[in-house]
Amino acid sequence: MFDSVTFVALNSALDGLALRQRVIANNVANINTPNYLAGRVSFESELASAVRRGTGAAKPTEARSLEPTRLDGNNVNLDAETLLNVDTNLRYQLATQAVDGTFSSLRTAMRTS
Repeated sequence: MFDSVTFVALNSALDGLALRQRVIANNVANINTPNYLAGRVSFESELASAVRRGTGAAKPTEARSLEPTRLDGNNVNLDAETLLNVDTNLRYQLATQAVDGTFSSLRTAMRTS
């Protein structure tokens, strides 16, 4: 059960979303740092490919944003970071609920056995 494609994919998604949350927090913390380029985390397309391959295992990647910079060389946009943070938190909650559902089914099965 713990090596099923679904369970591995959910754990990969949680890892990617957790990294994205840390990167967003780092971006916001550096909003006034000259020449700071915002970080971006991607993993969704690799995760989809991993699920199609039947593994579900995907590693998130972090890259620097290529968005235009302000005069101080910084390209962190607080509005964009806030929206991305809300989206990431909602996705994280959904994934944790799916993992919890898996464990709930397992607990129920163990009680009835």
